[in-house]
Amino acid sequence: MITTDFAPGSPCMLDLGAPDVPAAAAFYGAVLDWDYEPMGDGEDVEGGMFRKDGKMVAGLGKLTEEGARPAWMIYYTVTDADAVTQAVERAGGTVRVAPTDLDQWGRMAQYSDPLGGQFAVWQPGESKGVDLVDQPGSLSWTELYTSDAAAAREFYGNVLGWQFSDMEMPGGEGTYTMITPAGLPEERMHGGLVEVGKEDLSLAGGRPYWHPVFNVTDCDAAVAAVTANGGSVQMGPVDAEGVGRMAVCLDPHNADFVVLTPARS
Repeated sequence: MITTDFAPGSPCMLDLGAPDVPAAAAFYGAVLDWDYEPMGDGEDVEGGMFRKDGKMVAGLGKLTEEGARPAWMIYYTVTDADAVTQAVERAGGTVRVAPTDLDQWGRMAQYSDPLGGQFAVWQPGESKGVDLVDQPGSLSWTELYTSDAAAAREFYGNVLGWQFSDMEMPGGEGTYTMITPAGLPEERMHGGLVEVGKEDLSLAGGRPYWHPVFNVTDCDAAVAAVTANGGSVQMGPVDAEGVGRMAVCLDPHNADFVVLTPARS
């Protein structure tokens, strides 16, 4: 489970790059019951924060990178962004945004893994990360679709120190690898990775990609809100034994995410 103690290697923050900020704010407000809080005043504001019941759950910004697709970026807590940057380069990854101070709030950097999967890190200052996780309307899991699971394990293990454990998926559909921060018990699993075919990576032009899983109280109602507000559904809703009821969705700009109503324990 994801918690807000943000141990090194655990997800702590996420933001969405969207071509139309007001439209994205309206969509996620309808689907996840989020409130949008622009950072600054006036019509030219190009970013802000999503809140759920007053608690910050995600960020939203204008997509400005040439050729980039609308997508969620997931940030992982680190103690030293510069050291992680060196580890990324040694392991064959690419530095997309070099470590940068964001005033007193913290220090961030963004990378691509050797196959092109994009992720980010956050070295906390006054801000540790989001205020709410693993509750309805907040992040509950992170997931990587990759064309080479063994290579992903090696890279992220070297860079972020993650521990891995495997489980066979139902129906002989392959192996799902679960991720736990270094030195923590399996109860603190925060995500997973799965090897898929190139045809399943079309959203990112054949490259691996990460997406967030959001906890919702009613998966079917969330899916209905997705389609009613201009989004679409790639898969589901389906029941996953021991996990819950879930669906893979796209927002109106084709940024992917998952909604999950967890199984009752």
